[in-house]
Amino acid sequence: MNKAIALLLGITLMGMPQMNAKTMTQQHTTATSSDLMTPEDLWAMGRMGGAAASPDGKQVVYQITKYSVKDNKGCTKLYVQSTAACKSSVPAAKCLTPDNVSESDAAWIDGGKRIAFLREGQLWAMNAEGSNRVKLTDSKIDIEGFRFSPDGTKVILIKSLPYHGSILKNPDDLPLATGRLVTDMNYRHWDHYVESIAHPFVANVDGDKVDDGVDILNGEPYECPMAPFGGIEQLAWSPDSKQIAYTCRKKEGVQYAISTDADIYLYDIATKTTRNLCKPEGYKEPAIDATKSMRNQAVNHQQGDMHVGYDQNPKFSPDGNYIAWQSMARDGYESDRNRLCVKNLKTGEETYVTESFDSNVDDFCWGNDSKSLYFIGCWEAQVNLYSTNLKGEVKQWKSDDYGFGDFGSLQMLGKGVKDKSLLLTRHSMIHPDDLYVITPGKTSMVQITDVNKDILDRLAKPTIQMRWVKTTDGKKELVWIILPPHFDANKKYPTLLYCEGGPQSPVSQFWSYRWNFSIMAAHGYVIVAPNRRGLPGFGSEWNEEISGDWTGQCMNDYLSAIDDATANLPYVDKDRLGAVGASFGGFSVYYLAGHHDKRFKCFIAHDGAFNLESMYTDTEEAWFSNWEYDDAYWNKDLTANAKKTYENSPHRFVDKWDTPILCIHGEKDYRINANQGMGAFNAARMRGIPAELLIFPDENHWVLKPQNGILWQRTFFNWLDRWLK
Repeated sequence: MNKAIALLLGITLMGMPQMNAKTMTQQHTTATSSDLMTPEDLWAMGRMGGAAASPDGKQVVYQITKYSVKDNKGCTKLYVQSTAACKSSVPAAKCLTPDNVSESDAAWIDGGKRIAFLREGQLWAMNAEGSNRVKLTDSKIDIEGFRFSPDGTKVILIKSLPYHGSILKNPDDLPLATGRLVTDMNYRHWDHYVESIAHPFVANVDGDKVDDGVDILNGEPYECPMAPFGGIEQLAWSPDSKQIAYTCRKKEGVQYAISTDADIYLYDIATKTTRNLCKPEGYKEPAIDATKSMRNQAVNHQQGDMHVGYDQNPKFSPDGNYIAWQSMARDGYESDRNRLCVKNLKTGEETYVTESFDSNVDDFCWGNDSKSLYFIGCWEAQVNLYSTNLKGEVKQWKSDDYGFGDFGSLQMLGKGVKDKSLLLTRHSMIHPDDLYVITPGKTSMVQITDVNKDILDRLAKPTIQMRWVKTTDGKKELVWIILPPHFDANKKYPTLLYCEGGPQSPVSQFWSYRWNFSIMAAHGYVIVAPNRRGLPGFGSEWNEEISGDWTGQCMNDYLSAIDDATANLPYVDKDRLGAVGASFGGFSVYYLAGHHDKRFKCFIAHDGAFNLESMYTDTEEAWFSNWEYDDAYWNKDLTANAKKTYENSPHRFVDKWDTPILCIHGEKDYRINANQGMGAFNAARMRGIPAELLIFPDENHWVLKPQNGILWQRTFFNWLDRWLK
């Protein structure tokens, strides 16, 4: 990493303090409490959202959300600035939002002369410098996303419509009734009851007026974009503005709940007809047993590529000859390898162009030559930049100045064939998202935003080490070691084992506003964060080994990481160890509580699964438990993996619990229901074990409200400090 970029990131590099280790750190000469990160610092930071480069690549418009703890809400504002390389400082940004009303989803229109955006549920436009603001729509239904056609004559509008496929509409003469009569599965998803679904409308643009549009899924009881996290990236215009590609899982009820089979559809504007790009005409899905994993069912063993897994996020090549999308092979498996599929729209030929990259394609864009594609993906615990061509020849773009960090999204900077630079977001364990420009083949990346400079410059940074650890089965496991600011190698520190969720999410150089390693280190803790079995970035075999084996090698990998730390890192205090984690990480904590052989002095589990039999039918996405557990618990022909899974559910080992535990859960978490956290807490207290339960009636799997977020952090550290300091 060169000195200029290091200064922009607020870090310096040190020599390796351990064998098989790399380090990223910030040194300070004095230690003061004012330079240690607090929960209030985290919630004072601006959070980078979507960004869009102007057609000529000279400017970028992006959104920043800032939160008021006092008001307990956030406000999102739009900013515009130059993308010109600046060696000594980050270019100055101009705020385009004139008040405290949120504006978002900015996009360049009219050849870069104007910017379109959302405000209070309507579509607006303004000149590039923020003047002449006009409201383009007057829709009775809030607009949740939009995308203008390349010729500017039409725009896709995302709106949510009433849906009663799983929950019947209450009688009109009972307007105050709060009951819901449920008739099928998929009656709630993530954090809400499914009483509406998103649909895309194609609207006409007439000067500064946009009409209500035509529903391209008119009469179809399916959602587009797909819940719970899909957005406008699931739809794309063809370069000639004549077609729309969109993502959709055309299933309802039980079939929706057990399946991940989403396809790419092509809608013709002129004829208003639709065809499926992922299935042959007349395709009939094989019968599926809803109580068993689809791993060995007929749907995943058909002849030919039927595209039965997740297919989503289509993007046309600039010349319109090809369309690419992210594609998973198997139905029912959300963590299947995400490959990049390219389809020739003239011949129908399909090519998977990332087959030599044995990990996921997290995001991608076409090169301006229509012959190359750029993508980001995780390898060995960092999300890197790659390119591929239509032959599938993959190349990683890397440079010494990139250092530790993850890329988060990418797009071409400029539309011309000669434009080679990319606009990307990037973050690390010590730095939240900012925007960077990279020109593949050149030796540096240029940071063009520094959203939280004032806060970050004031804070002491932790040291980040990369360490390889031998596992119990003789393999190597990458473990991040995070050391406190003002680290003193002669002292012993309380240490936390971090258990990752997912279960198949990487422990990369991620930045979180809750599970934040910088703030954990600032509170005086060493963090041991292993990339255990079941995490992407180390090949498919490593990633898939966890399915059907939640309590086997992955748990051994956790213990290998913490045992290595206590044996080989003299500053780790083996008598002051804690284990913390969320989701699958929370499950891991509940399991370790009954199997840790007195290693740990306290535990924290957030939104973790405690009773897997209950979890099987509680969760709203049934395909998850089917794939991970193999079978419904009531089946008499349980597979060996299913028997092992249910027999090793954490709730069966409460008799061995002997360590204080904090349980945290959101009551609007429909992925892992709150009864899981309540059950664990109740069991601990009935056993006489010190325990606390932090319950959030208004939060989902995440904690999103500012005051709840600060309460979460304070409770988290109060519990750790009570038992480890």
